[in-house]
Amino acid sequence: MHAYRSHTCAELTKENVGDTVRLAGWVHRVRDHGGVLFIDLRDHYGMTQVLCDPDSAVFSEVEKVRSEWCIRIDGEVKARDPELVNPRIVTGEIEVYIRDMEVLGAAEELPLQVFGDQEYPEETRLRYRYLDLRREVMQRNMALRSDVVASIRRRMWDIGFREYQTPIITASSPEGARDFLVPSRLHPGRFYALPQAPQQFKQLLMVSGFDKYFQIAPCFRDEDPRSDRSPTDFYQLDMEMSFVEQQDIFDTVKPVIQGVFEEFGGGRKVDASWPQISYADAALWYGTDKPDLRNPIKMQDVSEHFRDSGFAIFAKLLEQEGTQIRAIPAQGGGSRKFCDRMNAFAQKEGLPGMGYIFWRDGSDGMEAAGPLAKNIGPERTEAIRQQLGLGTGDAAFFLGGKPSSFERVAGRARDVIGEELGLTETDRFALAWVVDFPMYEKDEETGEIDFSHNPFSMPQGGLDALSGDPMDVLGFQYDLSCNGYEILSGAIRNHRPEIMFKAFELAGYGEEEVRKRFGGMVNAFRFGAPPHGGCAAGIDRIVMLLADEDNIRQVMLFPMNQRAEDLMMQAPTEPSPEQLMELGLRVLPREE
Repeated sequence: MHAYRSHTCAELTKENVGDTVRLAGWVHRVRDHGGVLFIDLRDHYGMTQVLCDPDSAVFSEVEKVRSEWCIRIDGEVKARDPELVNPRIVTGEIEVYIRDMEVLGAAEELPLQVFGDQEYPEETRLRYRYLDLRREVMQRNMALRSDVVASIRRRMWDIGFREYQTPIITASSPEGARDFLVPSRLHPGRFYALPQAPQQFKQLLMVSGFDKYFQIAPCFRDEDPRSDRSPTDFYQLDMEMSFVEQQDIFDTVKPVIQGVFEEFGGGRKVDASWPQISYADAALWYGTDKPDLRNPIKMQDVSEHFRDSGFAIFAKLLEQEGTQIRAIPAQGGGSRKFCDRMNAFAQKEGLPGMGYIFWRDGSDGMEAAGPLAKNIGPERTEAIRQQLGLGTGDAAFFLGGKPSSFERVAGRARDVIGEELGLTETDRFALAWVVDFPMYEKDEETGEIDFSHNPFSMPQGGLDALSGDPMDVLGFQYDLSCNGYEILSGAIRNHRPEIMFKAFELAGYGEEEVRKRFGGMVNAFRFGAPPHGGCAAGIDRIVMLLADEDNIRQVMLFPMNQRAEDLMMQAPTEPSPEQLMELGLRVLPREE
């Protein structure tokens, strides 16, 4: 017999009754039933009930074991009495009588329990992550992640892609976040960077003639943490193709992503139709570039109904350039109580509030109620109702100003309204392409122009598009949203040096700086670069959605905490004086 086990803790069935077996695993819990000790023995695969009575030669040793001790037992498989069968586990028809036992690893008092559903602070869970990972939900999430990655790889190979590995130590590249820098010992005062993405290398692969590339790529970005974003590193399905247009990318990646959601979505509906929504429309209708289409609410511009109206606040706002009044229709929200609750929500989000109108039964039929209805009069109120397609029992909420000042709150309010009124479908994955991103954005304080998305994207219209107002330039850039999360981002690349120099010039980068920072790619484009494009899909975020989790750290093995610290390994650490001397570095104290 094997030194540790003849079977896993999920293999034994009634077919094994009478067999002598060897199992190894962790003590999930111990129960004493009138002198007979019952142990739920757990390994990665499942659970088996083992028991020991006073007749066993090792009873006194079994009495000593506690939760999370790692043990090996030998014993005889017996059938459970019919009334004691546990249908919730595969091994529920049998139990194993212990004849011999060996303690493989005793456990001290536990800082967190593996058995049960107790809640522990995240700091505790991350400090003792190896214990946290023993919990059933974490074992399930990590197995799901592994299976998703394997499925993605198979699907990519099946459609003609090959996987290539790109460097981890490389040069700095602008990807919208801060780089992690790596000092060079051989070149004092100079630094490598961990790649924010394999962007330049995958484009160089296309210039090298490889045509179709993919990689399950680690990416490193020094970012502020959020519940759906790691502050240090993450993994993505990175892909690139030559001789393609935007629609070719969509047609290629859709069956891969849709197939993964159908395979691992637990029976939830996966939308077959993925609409293409312009960035401008997404901002108008949903208040975000990652809309949750499970919620049917679409915001609308109702500025004309408030222009020169009796509601002075909105009327005066509309006299200013670039302002707008938007309405959030709320089917079924037509009560003063609900409207007041949403108004309070807006105030908590930092706005003065949200105006509202709701429609109810009156003595002469349907009537509009609320302060706004009284101020703008019945004719304008009725025009708003008809534009929004609302009726008795419905409401509409209004926000005004420059869209940049209220869009985020409007989008959040749309989500809350959809959830509270039961309009948002929960048993569904709704995906949509967001396209036609603006190439540039302007800092409202300084007026400086910079890239708003991927700087290596091809502007729509090529070189001619760059001769006008930069704020009018759209890029061949696209995101894929799912249930309110961005899960993929990509672009058709700018492979023409003259267009690239002009695009960077508008963002304040001279040709000399572009050559210095991206010399490898710029030089490569001089020697017959093909048109190419691609995308990257976030593995962690996809698994988070499939696992029905709302925190990305629930699907990552060893994540950092909210302060980008590894509490288990105690990173980041202070370098030793010898290390600093070898690298020619000195750490200056941070000014308070």
